[in-house]
Amino acid sequence: QVQLVESGGGLVQAGDSLRLSCAASGRTFSTYAMGWFRQAPGKEREFVAGISGSGGSTYYADSVKGRFTISRDNAKNTLYLQMNSLKPEDTAVYYCAAKSPLGISVVAARYDYWGQGTQVTVSS
Repeated sequence: QVQLVESGGGLVQAGDSLRLSCAASGRTFSTYAMGWFRQAPGKEREFVAGISGSGGSTYYADSVKGRFTISRDNAKNTLYLQMNSLKPEDTAVYYCAAKSPLGISVVAARYDYWGQGTQVTVSS
């Protein structure tokens, strides 16, 4: 069992940066691939970025490639999402998720554990 708690969301202006964190419980954090997803009002939850258990592999949605960076610190049981050059269309609730066995997936249904989400609002 893994419990996930996101933090770091907020209200920023277009062009600003934010760093989201996701703290995970348990001693097996490194055995899970992790992902960030987001959901805007009236829209389906969408994949943002994923990272393998070791952190050696990452994958991004085209909409955030070059602006967002996913990383993890397995010693601290923490996942991060550095978001630069934010746009109003990035406004959403951001969720972190854990998937076992290892392997990044863009499909939300393949993730086993989810955090409660953190709101990111980007004003124009």
